[in-house]
Amino acid sequence: MKRSIGLRTAQVLAMSTVVVALTALTACSSDDDSSDNSTASSAQAPSDAFPGKAASGDPVKIGFISAEGGSAISQPETREAAEAVTKYANENFAGIGGRPIELVSCKQQEEPVSARDCANQMVEQKVSAVVVPVAGLGNIIAPIIVDAGIPYVVAQGSSVPELTSPGAYSLTASSNSTQAMAAYAAENGIKKVTAYSIDVPAAIGALQAVGQPAFQANGTDLKIVPIPLGTPDATPQVSAGLEDDPEAVIVFGDSTVCTSVIKALSTLASTAEKWTAISCAAPEVVDAVGSGLDNTKIFSSADTVSDNSEAVLYREVMEKYSPKTPTESNAVVGYQAMLGLVRATQAVVGTDTSPAAINTAIKTATDVVTPAGNGLTFTCNGQAIAGYQSVCSNGLIILTMKDGKQTDPQNVFIKAPNS
Repeated sequence: MKRSIGLRTAQVLAMSTVVVALTALTACSSDDDSSDNSTASSAQAPSDAFPGKAASGDPVKIGFISAEGGSAISQPETREAAEAVTKYANENFAGIGGRPIELVSCKQQEEPVSARDCANQMVEQKVSAVVVPVAGLGNIIAPIIVDAGIPYVVAQGSSVPELTSPGAYSLTASSNSTQAMAAYAAENGIKKVTAYSIDVPAAIGALQAVGQPAFQANGTDLKIVPIPLGTPDATPQVSAGLEDDPEAVIVFGDSTVCTSVIKALSTLASTAEKWTAISCAAPEVVDAVGSGLDNTKIFSSADTVSDNSEAVLYREVMEKYSPKTPTESNAVVGYQAMLGLVRATQAVVGTDTSPAAINTAIKTATDVVTPAGNGLTFTCNGQAIAGYQSVCSNGLIILTMKDGKQTDPQNVFIKAPNS
């Protein structure tokens, strides 16, 4: 399945990424330490996935900045996934340049002081690259890193510096889910859509500035209904959003918002199609709404559950190296960012693992297989999406929820104007 859409300016695109970053950052993970990451599928990981080529010699320092310990946001599973990838790469792909990776971690609380402190720590530690899964404060972190000449690798860029700065690399096109939804609506002849969004200025503002024009350009009307954070029962708001008989609805928010909106849609017997981001597929949402999620379209940067060889590899790596980490939601973002860096730097040889050498390797690597990416690839030469030199891919994945599972991954491609 291939679709194309147009993009606006970098500033407006960055506003739209806030919606995606926000829902990713506020998606809660299961606290069950006995999470079983294994799969009964007969599908296999790539045949060359475990070559057993061990790293040796002095380590190369790679920084990793996770969102942990904040009052509203804490995602230790992204760091745990990066630690798993580090062990995997050191045992099988000779780390980077034959040298073992030493992960230098810093936990920022999604507030400016800790975000700036983590970025400065990376510079002081003289790391060769910094990896970030997704950050609401990338506009603070990224400039400090790239201004120090250190490559900045993020799975899901969500700020102008992460999307446009030389030396910054956003490996996936996850920031463009709103535009992808608009294209999906146009292709399927959908004329009315209601978006239920967490009620914060960045999210609502992005939908107004980016979502409504994108849908309008494709002949679709988008109605926006704010849902206050923490709303336990969104039935009144959902009912108001259904007054115009939309053919589809979008749900953006944290687990509480996702749960309250989807429950209300079921209570009101809505027949509208449901579209959302990965946060609404979190285990606690699935447990709470049951069949209410059936047939929901998940617009994502990753496929972790299918029989695709990359999805199988994700599950096998996590089962082997971090078996207690829940894999259903946020962990894959740390996995994609860290393994993406490892794959993009396979051209590094000898003992030179300096920031400059890492930077050159990332910029010159072509068609790198996106981890857990359903066959998508990335190339960080500034050409993936015209005008956004830090974005390395124009592909997204749409999955369909069935019986509480994400199924049927299909790729969607974004094309810039005049390309």
